[in-house]
Amino acid sequence: MVTLISKETPRDAGNGLPSKDRMQTTHYFWNYLPLLLQILAAVGMGTAMVTGSFFIGRHRRTISKLETYECGIVSEGNARGRFSVRFYMVAMLFILFDVEAVFLLPWAVIYRQLPAITGSRFFGFWEMLVYLGFVLVGFFYIIKKGVLDWAADRGDL
Repeated sequence: MVTLISKETPRDAGNGLPSKDRMQTTHYFWNYLPLLLQILAAVGMGTAMVTGSFFIGRHRRTISKLETYECGIVSEGNARGRFSVRFYMVAMLFILFDVEAVFLLPWAVIYRQLPAITGSRFFGFWEMLVYLGFVLVGFFYIIKKGVLDWAADRGDL
């Protein structure tokens, strides 16, 4: 909180601080004024850039600009074509191993403090070993199922 002290404010005897009954405080809103000004400046600058681009830039609607393409390749056929189940399986596997990393990182960070937290020296180690065992069982299952084997063209799984 910001305090305003005038020169005529009497001081308490000995400590050099202003008297508590004479201290004035600013309104709480004024503490947020710099944040409000920064937000207004950012919104104003963004609006000015978009508006300036609209008025300054050239807009030519040619056939080549209006065509749809993906990664520089002109699209062919219907966009609602069927995809192999393998694409979805790989996406789910990515999520599975991503979540595994989310669980492994905090465990690795506090690994040295786990004995103090759990009361057992190897509880955290065995707990993570069991978790990695479950993940490896799932990983071997998907390898055995052939989800990651893109060379074998067997259609959908």
